[in-house]
Amino acid sequence: MTTTHGLAGRREWTGLAVLLLPTLVIAMDMGILFFAVPFISTELRPSGTEQLWIMDIYSFLLAGLLIPMGAIGDRIGRRRLLMAGAAGFAAASVLAATSDGAGQLIAARALLGITGATLMPSTLALIRNMFHDPKQRQAAMGAWGAAMMAGATLGPVAGGLLLDHFTWSAVFLAAVPVMVLVLLTAPLLLPEYRAPKSGRFDLPGALLSAAAVLPAVYGVKHLAVEGWSTGALLALLAGALLGAALVWRLRTAATPLVDLGLFRNRTFSGAVVVNTVTMLAMMGFTLYTSQYLQLVRGMAPLTASLWALLPSVGVFATVGASGALADRVRPGVRLAGGLVVAAAGFAIMTQVQPGSPLALILTGAGVLAAGTVASMMLTAELVVSAAPPEEAGAASAVSETATELGGSLGIALLGAAGAAVYSARLDDTLPAGLPADLAEVARDTLGGAVTVAGQLPDGLGGQLLTAAREAFTDGMHLAAVVGLLTMLLGAFLAHRMLGDLPVPAHTPETAEDGARQSELV
Repeated sequence: MTTTHGLAGRREWTGLAVLLLPTLVIAMDMGILFFAVPFISTELRPSGTEQLWIMDIYSFLLAGLLIPMGAIGDRIGRRRLLMAGAAGFAAASVLAATSDGAGQLIAARALLGITGATLMPSTLALIRNMFHDPKQRQAAMGAWGAAMMAGATLGPVAGGLLLDHFTWSAVFLAAVPVMVLVLLTAPLLLPEYRAPKSGRFDLPGALLSAAAVLPAVYGVKHLAVEGWSTGALLALLAGALLGAALVWRLRTAATPLVDLGLFRNRTFSGAVVVNTVTMLAMMGFTLYTSQYLQLVRGMAPLTASLWALLPSVGVFATVGASGALADRVRPGVRLAGGLVVAAAGFAIMTQVQPGSPLALILTGAGVLAAGTVASMMLTAELVVSAAPPEEAGAASAVSETATELGGSLGIALLGAAGAAVYSARLDDTLPAGLPADLAEVARDTLGGAVTVAGQLPDGLGGQLLTAAREAFTDGMHLAAVVGLLTMLLGAFLAHRMLGDLPVPAHTPETAEDGARQSELV
């Protein structure tokens, strides 16, 4: 239990481990599903459109419902929302695992997105309420950030291992025992918090929030896959108009979904902006690393995923180093420093060639991940610390929504930049004698070039592979340069907006402080 002087005790630290479980599962989702898609396609035979919805509907609904779910948790209780989400996520996982058609699987993935949206803001808000001492809260946020990165890294590995021994249903069933464990331990280890005077839930604001985010995410994802199109532009325009309507609603509602006063808090708004910029660069480059290992180096997916675990060593070292600096260096300076480290990782990536030693790209990925995680965990801590405890759920949901949008935009922008270079470079270096229809397939993606090369005589196929891998690496270099400049922009914004924040004084809230700020049920 919490000690009388406000420091977290054994119960809070054990409760943190419970909160990290759903965090890990959510972070693993897309990576673990990626391996299962070919097996799902073989058995359920979805159409091309249905396969896209199987992949995308989860992230659409997750992003669209984060803010409403965060606000609901502030009102009904964060532990209650966490447990409801865990139960729903387990049930939806069983529904997905037992799907006998694409329609059922799409519906199950939609339910996973809805219930997943309850988990992320609940975990961050509960950390805010459980850890009153700034230093302890930062350590807890460091563990949360490490769990996010570990989940993203372990997802492909777990997916590969499960599919080596079981059917595709196992990738969904794996989440069930984790969520059951959360349901069993949460009542024992997690306290219940809800805002004492939250007022009526803003249903029109919640609907506008979802209606604004969903077309925005759809438009950005469409840009990443199809490029510029009328549909994508209309979706982005609809998102912008609905976003303006949402702002009007939040300004005029008696009990708004999110207090716009939060954005007048420079710590909160600065942390959200910097985190969005950071995730734009990080997520936009992630696919390049995996494609380089698999399609340029020729590794099997599981082998590539295992090698990708090595950079996580730098992440855990960063968590410890950042905590050690917390007492001596101002948050804005540490945040800017982490982004400069991430920029150095991108600089290393600009030197990677098709024949480079494997250690070079792993070092670059490790430095990039270390700087990014250091920044991510600090912005998360700043967001929940800047918000009043009774609004921590909505505040963390705003941050998570910005993270989703930043990541989607990064995939679209950096993906488009690299793809443009790839197509242009390959067009100039295609081997003579390649049929026009096969050349068109090879120009689209590196994966297409690898497939075409396998259908050609050895000499011609080898020439195509060499040209395609060099063109892809050139595109990766441009994406790395864009990422480097984006991280430096983030460092500038961090220093400009947050540089004068003082080193936090470790004066934990007392039990009386907590009682005044939120209701302990």
